[in-house]
Amino acid sequence: MKCSRCLLQLQTLRLVGQSVRAAAQYGAGLQSASSSQPSVLHNTKHQVLRRFHGSPARAKTPPTEFIKEFDKEKNRSLVTQDGLFEQISQDAKSKATFNKVVEVFMKRDVRRRGHVEFIYAALAKMQEFGVERDLAVYNKLLDVFPKEVFVPRNYIQRMFNHYPRQQECGVQVLEQMENYGILPNVETKVLLVQIFGEKSHPIRKYQRLMYWFPKFKNLNPFPVPQQLPEDPMDLARLSLTRIANDRDAEVTIYQMPCTDVTESGEEVTLPHVVGTQSPDQVELLSKHNPSKPVFVEGPFPLWLRKKCVYYYILRADPTPAEEKVEEPYDPERCLDYPLQLDLDLDRDFGDEESFDVEDLDEGPVFAMCMTGRGDQSTLNVWISGLQQNNPILGQVPTLFRLEAGPKELEGAEDTESEHERTANPETPREEGEVTEEEEPRRRRSQ
Repeated sequence: MKCSRCLLQLQTLRLVGQSVRAAAQYGAGLQSASSSQPSVLHNTKHQVLRRFHGSPARAKTPPTEFIKEFDKEKNRSLVTQDGLFEQISQDAKSKATFNKVVEVFMKRDVRRRGHVEFIYAALAKMQEFGVERDLAVYNKLLDVFPKEVFVPRNYIQRMFNHYPRQQECGVQVLEQMENYGILPNVETKVLLVQIFGEKSHPIRKYQRLMYWFPKFKNLNPFPVPQQLPEDPMDLARLSLTRIANDRDAEVTIYQMPCTDVTESGEEVTLPHVVGTQSPDQVELLSKHNPSKPVFVEGPFPLWLRKKCVYYYILRADPTPAEEKVEEPYDPERCLDYPLQLDLDLDRDFGDEESFDVEDLDEGPVFAMCMTGRGDQSTLNVWISGLQQNNPILGQVPTLFRLEAGPKELEGAEDTESEHERTANPETPREEGEVTEEEEPRRRRSQ
């Protein structure tokens, strides 16, 4: 027992001695460092400072060069993402190739670096690929976002607009869907919840779309079809039906588009001429005074979605007030909606019987037409076709009030006739033709 106690005492004394020596060495080192500090500061001009130790991979590229390369890649990011779509030829652009570009980007990097720039570039190129109205493609673009990364974890992140750049990009996708009239579905909502969470700006945008779109989707009683007909005659038939707004109006084709060969051997392309006229307009034209002329006016534009077409009308001047004859109405003409109400109502002294109503009479419109070329010779074909159902047109003078239309309506015959008139100013004009200089004078006189 006494031996073991002696051994323990010796070990403790040895440990205490070692700790005392270490403390003495540490104090001596501090004193030497403090005494040599002025000399070190004095000799810094003649010494080279040692670098911090870094990894071999990091030492290959200096920090300044690394930052410059990063800035170049950052400035070039949108160009590179846009270049993925530019590599595809114009003939190969379709929905399949667009989806393939999206899949290539998703497989290229697990972290989806540059996904915001890629989505913006894809939104700009959707119209070139013809997928701007495809809901599945928009859902595929939303699938590019990383999942559960931008979801706020607490109310503070939610309050300070967590990841604003990514949320703005998601809202931009929904806004483009709104511009093209695309209604989101359940898959769109599931993707937005997985990406941004339930309390985010894209989810609020989705809720607004789902509230207002069903209300305005079928609000127009005369909707325009999404795909307009490619045939100009079918497009003219659709346009005239919308303008006439009369179920009894008949659309007539006065001339089919064809190519004719003249006696000299030249090929002449004849445009289409499509017109419409209702029975009420035929009756109105039959009662027109033959001593007063009728006018062919146009072209007037009509927009059908992004396509603009032009039409012409056959009209007359308003009937003077002294020549107007009020015809008695037929009470059995419309039994559901009476045209006149004879009500004997008691009136007070404060009631005013006179109403200040501005009545503007623009004159009757007898017919309308659409043609591929708006020159006088083509419109004469329309007037000749109208004479079959309206014989009075053979007795009424017809004047043409044609304005300068678009380039596609100005045919080659117009330019040739203008050159001939400028070269030969003494050539007689056709009867009833009105020049541009006489048009304002005629309107002032009327």
